[in-house]
Amino acid sequence: MFDSQVFSLSRTKLRIISTITFAALIFIIYTDSIASEISHQSRTFSDKQIVDELAAHERTELGRLRSSIGLLQIRSMQEETGDQREVEVLDDEKDLPVPPLNVTEEERIAWLRENLSKFDIFKSNNITRLFHGRVLEFFNHDCEAHFFMTWISPARSFGHREFLTMDSLFKSHPRGCLMILSKSMDSARGYMILKPLLDRGFKVVAVTPDLPFLLKNTPAKAWFKGIRRAEKDPGEIPLAQNLSNLLRLAVLYKYGGVYMDTDFIVLKPLTGLKNSIGAQSMDMESKKWNRLNNAFLAFDMNHPLLFKFMQEFAYTFDGNKWGHNGPYLVSRVVGRVRRRPGYNFTVLPSKAFYPVDWLRISGLFQAPKNQASSKWVKAKLLQLNGETYGVHLWNRQTNRLAIEEGSVMESLISNHCVICQQIYTSKTKVSKRC
Repeated sequence: MFDSQVFSLSRTKLRIISTITFAALIFIIYTDSIASEISHQSRTFSDKQIVDELAAHERTELGRLRSSIGLLQIRSMQEETGDQREVEVLDDEKDLPVPPLNVTEEERIAWLRENLSKFDIFKSNNITRLFHGRVLEFFNHDCEAHFFMTWISPARSFGHREFLTMDSLFKSHPRGCLMILSKSMDSARGYMILKPLLDRGFKVVAVTPDLPFLLKNTPAKAWFKGIRRAEKDPGEIPLAQNLSNLLRLAVLYKYGGVYMDTDFIVLKPLTGLKNSIGAQSMDMESKKWNRLNNAFLAFDMNHPLLFKFMQEFAYTFDGNKWGHNGPYLVSRVVGRVRRRPGYNFTVLPSKAFYPVDWLRISGLFQAPKNQASSKWVKAKLLQLNGETYGVHLWNRQTNRLAIEEGSVMESLISNHCVICQQIYTSKTKVSKRC
């Protein structure tokens, strides 16, 4: 992923940038697919040599591509998503209102004041007041690990790929306990989605969160109070996105455990990871991270780094910049505190959870087209199964891609799935579950 400055753009400018970015993306994928056909005519490689060749090839190609498009401002598709207003919603029947574009701060605050009643997550009621008791009761089971996910979207949009994340999690943690913080999934429809896992004895539940309770005695309490009273600017980014960023921090700070986004495939047990955060990208020469991501977090209860994250969220909140209160936030904070005593955390290398960036992730879904690409698939599988805990699938980029027969993803699902046995066998045949 390339660093870029995120601007507040008019709708016309957004369309122009999106067109340029899409063209650049097509160019990158095309050149990458050509370059991936590594020549093996003169010698036969061992598995280790294939992996070494793969790593060298990817470094060379990424550097060449960066040079060739160095003058073009490329933003990640997730950054584009924030600007294109793809809204996540909290209710299973209706969407949350969307903050207006190109208005003043005062006008956005007025908009929030008019729409407060539509944000159910701000409310405390009989259901939310049961939250703490339900958490304690659920994790009172014999759990080898405590896992959290959030779903601030309708239950109807919880699809095959999200189910795959849960499925692969239980493949590696059959005695784990997974709680999904979600009002929409805490419903009859949500129960039916989870039922295939429950029928097999896995411990999974959806619970309506109580944000006022979770943020009590945290640095983010005052921020949330201001938003709840429509006294603070929510920004142009859909507010649900930023509430999700905060919710994961708060629940880990309150209870401890592992948080994961719903677009991973888990490859191996995560129980050995303590107080850890994953690097999204690293400098190839120095091996130092240059960006972290908050899609995977594993922390003890009351960990000081989580406190710092929430403090940063509250003090520097900017609802007009994609990622400012999420991936960029954790990168800023860790960059400041990593050499200070008392924090006791680990930054995992990018291969742990982000072994393929959002530009290249589509390659994992494609069938090999010749002998060279077949060796590439073999090398990639060796690499993933040896060094990777889970693969972030960048769902915004891949949720409409078919999993082709013979692809890396087909193999991963076959080996790391309990229920998802029927997968894509062509670009047009869709699996029933994955």
